[in-house]
Amino acid sequence: MDYKEKVKAAADIIKNSEVVVVATGAGMGVDSGLPDFRGNRGFWKAYPPYERLGLSFIEAANPAHFERDPAFGWGFYGHRLEMYRKTVPHNGFYLILGWIKQFGMDYFVVTSNVDGHFQKAGFSEEKVYEIHGSIHYLQCLNACTSNIWKNNEKIEVDTESMRARNVPKCINCHAVARPNILMFGDFSWLPYRSHEQSERFDDFLSNLNNSKIAVIEIGAGTAIPSIRHTSERIHRSLNAEIIRINPREPEIKKPNIGIAEGSLKTLSDIDEVLND
Repeated sequence: MDYKEKVKAAADIIKNSEVVVVATGAGMGVDSGLPDFRGNRGFWKAYPPYERLGLSFIEAANPAHFERDPAFGWGFYGHRLEMYRKTVPHNGFYLILGWIKQFGMDYFVVTSNVDGHFQKAGFSEEKVYEIHGSIHYLQCLNACTSNIWKNNEKIEVDTESMRARNVPKCINCHAVARPNILMFGDFSWLPYRSHEQSERFDDFLSNLNNSKIAVIEIGAGTAIPSIRHTSERIHRSLNAEIIRINPREPEIKKPNIGIAEGSLKTLSDIDEVLND
């Protein structure tokens, strides 16, 4: 099938489904203007100071910085926090919400993104599973308690040195606080909020019975394949049909559909077919 045929087939799957699972990776945010951290070159394009320091994304997104040098750790995450707060989710988020209402579908979102943009776009907090946590929540670096609280901090960052001018503190013991995000080589992440979301997601899936299910998977690559594995698990266990939207890695076995294009263009073209 060519691109137009795949878009038409994707539209048919959506309009004939009773349930949609929206499964997204980093590619969902690119059309909102968020940087693509794919490879060191993509990361350094977004954050030139780290190229001068010779640090990769994996090295920058490491919880050890919060222990060794909290101002440096919060330089990266503080800058990302403000960027995510200022960025407006692209229209694709709203198109999916529109289909959910238009076709009376139940839904759930599972995402590896930590930006909170599904909630910002109007998806229910109770219908989102953030597998790696959220930058909009904090925890104690030392896990003095199991508390996870909303991140209302305003972090000032020197963009030349990528160091924070202020460091959030734990609301309980007043030690350093960190984002409630699963980082690389992370042993102190508190998973309780994500576990609660995971339980809601599992309950949702267990109650679908013989429902007609569409999985719209967007921007989820193979480097960290958690989201792709989730889509494929739902396909195998519940006979769901996957619409995989990924400009670099769209490959998927039939009867699922792989579309080699970005999120906003593909979702917009599907919407045009649905409302033609």
